[in-house]
Amino acid sequence: MFIDFYNAFVAILTNSRPDFLIPVILGLAASVGILWKLGGRIWAIIYVMMIPFLNWSFGVVPNIQFLGPWIADTGSVFSLIFPEDTPHPSGLLLHPLTLVTGLVFVIRDFVQREMNQWVLLAMAMALCWSMYYAWIVIVIASGLAFFVSEFFDWLLFTFTKMKLSKRILWSSAVATPIDTTIFLYGADLAKQMAFGIEAGNTLTVANWIVFMIGKMIGAIIVSDMVRRREDAGLTDPYEDIPAQSPTL
Repeated sequence: MFIDFYNAFVAILTNSRPDFLIPVILGLAASVGILWKLGGRIWAIIYVMMIPFLNWSFGVVPNIQFLGPWIADTGSVFSLIFPEDTPHPSGLLLHPLTLVTGLVFVIRDFVQREMNQWVLLAMAMALCWSMYYAWIVIVIASGLAFFVSEFFDWLLFTFTKMKLSKRILWSSAVATPIDTTIFLYGADLAKQMAFGIEAGNTLTVANWIVFMIGKMIGAIIVSDMVRRREDAGLTDPYEDIPAQSPTL
């Protein structure tokens, strides 16, 4: 039993490449050391681990397919569609971890409080690890979505000078539809390239809507937390720190 557990742990840690166990362990240790040196603590570590996991999940974890009453003779209403499977052309697909992406936004706020501008390095580190664990197309889409969100944050900070709590909410409302589309398109394209399945396997209306809901829930939670700290005098609402982005 111990051997089975060890082999499963190594497979997860190395992305099924056990020959890379030592380099991966050394790389993870170095990543934690760098984060710690720059002020990152538990939130930064969770953040850097969570992004590669989510990017990986869109290439491995199956979608939930819903075949509604508009489709005759469907058999099972709900079914699991793995990345290599071809979904029903009229079905609705939903990735089960879509809502979790909103948590990344919440966690990123705590990371930025720990590391200030070094949060950008944490994001770059997470994308580098994503290149090892996830498909490169998904990683590129995730990175593009991140920079789109940061651009809108910069615009709001530079030209509006609104309070941090409001900037978080407005930047999310403006950027979320764009970066969600970019990321889901990348995940969709990656599956087309890897398995030759048709477009529309991940960039679906259901995925897009739930992705939006998850990110905006995260934005509202963080905005309210920051507003409370602003009202209590614990946070400078005009502090020179970029607002949070809703991206992976």
